Amino acid sequence: MRPIEGAILVAAEPARVGPGKRPTDSFNDRNTRMERMERIAFIGLGIMGSPMAKRLLAAGYPLTVWNRTASRAEPLQAEGAEAASSPAEAVREADVVVTMLADPTAVREVIGGIARHLRPGTTLIEASTIGPQALEEVAALLPGSVALVDAPVMGSADRAASGQLVVLAGGNLTKVRPILEVFGTVTECGAVGHGAALKVVLINAVIAGVTVVGEAMALADALGLPEELVTGALADGPLAGIAGRAFAQGANYPLRLAAKDVTLATASADLPLLRIVHDWLIAFPDAGSEDLGQIVRHIRVQRQA
Repeated sequence: MRPIEGAILVAAEPARVGPGKRPTDSFNDRNTRMERMERIAFIGLGIMGSPMAKRLLAAGYPLTVWNRTASRAEPLQAEGAEAASSPAEAVREADVVVTMLADPTAVREVIGGIARHLRPGTTLIEASTIGPQALEEVAALLPGSVALVDAPVMGSADRAASGQLVVLAGGNLTKVRPILEVFGTVTECGAVGHGAALKVVLINAVIAGVTVVGEAMALADALGLPEELVTGALADGPLAGIAGRAFAQGANYPLRLAAKDVTLATASADLPLLRIVHDWLIAFPDAGSEDLGQIVRHIRVQRQA
């Protein structure tokens, strides 16, 4: 970042007398902090990426963004971010690169394109949900001088906007912990890849649980129970957390991405129950952009047909 004009004049002012500070002191302190903050490139401004990038801007980080659909960068650009015309342009001057992309294919494509443009000493924070196997492939694409931290997140877009995500981080976090803490609470997972693996475990537990709530509600319908009675009992019982997610308002975790995340699990282990869950998630192709919680409604409607 270029020094702000007028800094020499400030330096030439007379020394302070007594304990008070000049009005320019706080300005110069802030400028110094900005100079020391890592320059961040954020790639992927989808449902989760946009609010996460916005939080970095609000925290004062110099930010360059890129998204395949360029118009998604415009709101961030209006708030002070630089918009790059390509991923390679976005990362050239970055100290830290954050990727938040839809699936393993998109991540491999982007990392393959930017790897040779990353400066020595750069840290890549891979925040997409791609699983440990794809993360290994990403690691193989990076130069040895680039550090990798996997940091997928738990939480929907509303929690991303408020900085209340749970960040599942693997690798050496010394340099990037302050950045990760802008997004929410950091869970240290150990070695690189453990964050990606834990995300697959946790998100599949949530997906399966919400789908089970859908079948439970279909069972309640078949038994003639009042909806209010059943939802209240679920909210007060051992499935309260899952029921809360199933009936949440304002969450935005599309069914198509949930299906992708279940595929990451079933590709890693023999999981018959999750295969059935996957069948439910893809049974309503027109609903792919709807939130996961809507699977409850779709299951109930189908069972009543």
